[in-house]
Amino acid sequence: MALMASPKTSRKLPARYAGIVMPLVLSVLMTFVVSAIATARSLGLGPDFVSTWPIAWGLSWLVAFPTLLLVLPVVRRIVGLVVEAPAR
Repeated sequence: MALMASPKTSRKLPARYAGIVMPLVLSVLMTFVVSAIATARSLGLGPDFVSTWPIAWGLSWLVAFPTLLLVLPVVRRIVGLVVEAPAR
């Protein structure tokens, strides 16, 4: 008896969550990179970096995520003033 491979179905969040997921992902990635660079710059890549950077990253993410939630509507408005709307 041959087993049939079932197509992979990926479950996605409903579109209404995009306003939370986008700033969540953006804040995680940006704070990951920026805190790593800032920590490496101030401490170097020694043992202190490994123990300090996750704490710096967590703290910066705690500030970045709610900040993005608050400023994203303002940023969208500014971009709308500067960038031409796409042709329909």
